Amino acid sequence: MNTFDWLKRVEAAQPGSGATTERMEERVIEALRTVYDPEIPVNIFDLGLVYGLDVDADAGRVDIRMTLTAPGCPVAQTFPATVEEAVLDVSGVNEAHVELVWDPPWSRDRMSDAARLQLGML
Repeated sequence: MNTFDWLKRVEAAQPGSGATTERMEERVIEALRTVYDPEIPVNIFDLGLVYGLDVDADAGRVDIRMTLTAPGCPVAQTFPATVEEAVLDVSGVNEAHVELVWDPPWSRDRMSDAARLQLGML
């Protein structure tokens, strides 16, 4: 599921609908939007660096598959912990795990319109 599919699903969830996982997922996405790429002044979610997000609200567990803009990124060793810390601040999250993946390689096509606008690409 790509970034835009998540957004559509989260936006479709109505408050009070009992959609606990969707509400937690929305809070996790909000937290991911507070983490910025160290080289590009845009958050990692809108940059399209998050490839997979699995939320188990009952267990309080979040698993994230993400990439970086380049495999040789100097923060590759420390950045997953930064993302995990931001997600662990979300109410109800007890455990967070970030896996860095390199396939498919990140490209500008993964960026949201908000990110493109912020970077003057629209």
